[in-house]
Formats: sequence, C-alpha cells, structure tokens
Amino acid sequence: MVQKEDVSEKIEEVVKEDIWGAIQEFLQMGIHFGEGDKRVSITIGLLLLLIASIFVASLILKWIRKIYTRKMVEGDKRKFISVFKFIKYVTYIVVFISVLSVAGFNITPLLAASAALLVGFGLALQDLFKDVIGGIFIILDKSLLVGDIIELEGKVGRVTDIKLRTTRAITRDDKIIIIPNSKFITDTLYNYTQNHRTTREYVKVGVAYGSDTNLVRDLLLQSAAKQKGVLKSPKPFVLFEDFGDSALIFSVYFYIGDSFVDPRIKSEMRFRIEQLFRENQINIPFPQRDVHLFQTKK
Repeated sequence: MVQKEDVSEKIEEVVKEDIWGAIQEFLQMGIHFGEGDKRVSITIGLLLLLIASIFVASLILKWIRKIYTRKMVEGDKRKFISVFKFIKYVTYIVVFISVLSVAGFNITPLLAASAALLVGFGLALQDLFKDVIGGIFIILDKSLLVGDIIELEGKVGRVTDIKLRTTRAITRDDKIIIIPNSKFITDTLYNYTQNHRTTREYVKVGVAYGSDTNLVRDLLLQSAAKQKGVLKSPKPFVLFEDFGDSALIFSVYFYIGDSFVDPRIKSEMRFRIEQLFRENQINIPFPQRDVHLFQTKK
C-alpha cells in the first residue's frame, strides 16, 4: 500500500515538475528587453494568448453578424457587412491592448504614443475618416440605395455599389464614376428615384407668333403619346409657358419609368415634334432683331 502511494506521489511529482515545468519553460521562451520594472518580454505564451483571443473574438463577431443578418435582404446585408468590418478592426485593437494589459505590460506609454499617433493620422487622413463616416451614415439611414439614379456636380449616374469609403455609379456614357462618400454629406445631391422610380420630364419648344396654339398643343401631346418609354398614366400635358421675344414658348410634360435613358427619349421626341410641325406648317422661329440705321447730316 505504501509502495503504491510512493509511486503515485512520484508520478504526480514528475508531472508537476518535469512535464508542466517543461511546458512553462516553453511558453516563457521568447525575446526579453530591459531590466526590472521596465522589462518587456515577448514570449511564445503571449503570442499564443494573442492568437487565441483574436480567434475567439473572431468567432463571437461572426456569430453576432449571422444573428443580425439572417433576416436581412441581400442589399442590406452587404451594407451591414461593410460597417461590420470597421467594427471588427476596432474590436481586434481592443483585444490586442487588453491581452497586453492582462499579461503584465505597462500599456500607459503605448496608449499615450497611440494617442499622439492617432492625432497625427487624424490630421493626415481626415478626408478618409470623413468618407468612412459618410459611408456609415449612407448605409444606416438608407439615403442612397443600389440602383438609385443620382445627379452630383452635373453628372448623372446609376448607383452600382456602395462601400464604406466610396460609392460607384455608372454614367450615361457607360463610364464608372467613383464618388467619395463625404460628397453626399457636404454637397447637394439629387436623387431621382428616392421616392419612386417614375420621374416627370419635359421638352420645351418655341413656335412662331400667329401659330394655331391649339394645334401646337395637340401635336405635342401626339408626339408624347407615340413615344416609346413615356408612361400612359399619369397622362402627358402641355403648358403654354411664356410669350418669348421671338416665339411662343410651349412645354410638353410627361412621365418616364427610367430616368437613366432620359436624353434618348427627349431626343426622339424632338425629332418627332419637328416632323409633325413641318407637316402641319408650324414654324419654329429663330431669334430676330430689327436694326434701324439713321443717317445724320453733317
């Protein structure tokens, strides 16, 4: 009985002193700087702790992301993931600093240096931060959606992709325009399709004085009725806009379902209006000026 107890004690002693001691020595292997209170050690154990902490944090973040996005539509899911990437990077930084603090590192100098570094980065990268904040606002308040037709600084485009820093849109010339998200906060943006997909457009034309105004109205309505892409409801209508210097000004208003092809529809309508006016002897005048010459006697 005594021999069995002695064997058990020896085994326990071997496990504690040899095996566990060897593991501790392995974990404490690394690089050491400084002496005394200022001693800094980067050991295998610290690196393994960092890796394990980041891995666990990553699993938790993935779990949270799945919970929040499981009932979202695909478009909202992509936007949430863009914002979530920013949150993920911040979380990793917090975990890194927390592990160093638990491991016994004096992180006060690190925080002080980080604060100074962040101030420098903030001044150098303030435009980048503005773009990121703008992207977060766009994604959260849904002021801009993929597929929206927008006008910014005189350029019209259809939004194809919204990212955390930039938004991409394709113009009517099939060119991609990359817009910093801060533009949507500081500049005036026209969103043609925010409320609904249909928009009201118009074509303006001038006719000669003395023309039959009722016939002009009927011809303009006829041009709109025959135009492909113009909606039947709401119905097109004509306004007698003004008495111009050289012409009577009319506008035909109509509704279309795709503002992106607006220039093509207006061009085709102008072709048709010109043809209808020519067939019905309606003249489109050009500006005229009367010049009077006076001779003075010397």
